[in-house]
Amino acid sequence: METENFLRPVTVIGGALVATLIAGWLLDLLLRRADARHPETPLWELLRRCRLPFQVVLCTSLLRGSYRRAAILPDHPVGVGRFLTLVLIASAAWLAVRIATAAVDSTYARYAAATEDEARVRRVRTQVTLIQRVVTAVVVVVAVAAMLLTFPPMRAVGASVLASAGVLGIVAGIAAQSSLSNLFAGLQIAFGDTVRIGDTVVVDKEWGRVEEITLTFLTVRTWDERRITMPVSYFTSKPYENWSRGGAQMTGTVFWHLDHSAPLDLMRERFGQILAELPEWDGRGGGLAVTDTTPHTVQVRGVVTAKDADDLWTLRCAVRERLITWLAAHHPYALPRIATSPAPPAPDASEGLRTED
Repeated sequence: METENFLRPVTVIGGALVATLIAGWLLDLLLRRADARHPETPLWELLRRCRLPFQVVLCTSLLRGSYRRAAILPDHPVGVGRFLTLVLIASAAWLAVRIATAAVDSTYARYAAATEDEARVRRVRTQVTLIQRVVTAVVVVVAVAAMLLTFPPMRAVGASVLASAGVLGIVAGIAAQSSLSNLFAGLQIAFGDTVRIGDTVVVDKEWGRVEEITLTFLTVRTWDERRITMPVSYFTSKPYENWSRGGAQMTGTVFWHLDHSAPLDLMRERFGQILAELPEWDGRGGGLAVTDTTPHTVQVRGVVTAKDADDLWTLRCAVRERLITWLAAHHPYALPRIATSPAPPAPDASEGLRTED
């Protein structure tokens, strides 16, 4: 009798594990074959990530349905049943999140491969990321609620909470006003297309790219690889610069302060040659003009264009450096200098009158 009581639970547990391993192997085999037949979509490859949660769900379900007959810990049937129920709920939520993530990622990958408009791709990527986070949050909340309701005392607590839901809702709304505003701001950003992942923005005089958008905060990666984390409500309530809005092409300026004797015609010719030599220039525009003058120097402005902010920065630095090097080598007199010679005396007013006479 003791041998039977020992072998029965071991056999049931072992059989459940073997059946789970076989089912997981078969599922992976079918998904690999489907992926080989349909290489145009990554869905089947992404669904292979669901193998482990599927096995946990299957094994837990088999044990949940047979633990009483198998006499697994017969002295604690309630505890065993509740434990298996909790594991089943958690693994089912895990599986649901993996399936939803695979479906959303597959849809985004196919859309990105078929769309040439980078701005639209970034927009869809932002929306997909926030949808994934919303689905994950909903599944987790539902799973935690279902797990808590498996405990009888929590059911009474749930009834009392529902009875006072109106008051608690008002209190929670007031207490979490900031969090709720960020939540709705995140949804507004996702579907309002005001800022997207990968956009080049300037916030608080800091230039960078949007690296991550969640339901509550947004991360901007600056040019020097710092991360600025800001609440998403900032981007719905305050002005900011989005250099990627309406297209990534940009126009920039380069300034030089030179002597009044600078050879402007030769500079314009050399400026055009420099632009033609640089791969960052997109050919849309370029020009050189004197925009200001002071008693000692003139201000020369060059206008350049590039396909995005990164190329524009590189282009401006290269043009500034090459033109200064050319001036120093061939026209050093054009560089600004401080005049130390005495000024000629002013003519005498009386002498001027005699000359006229």
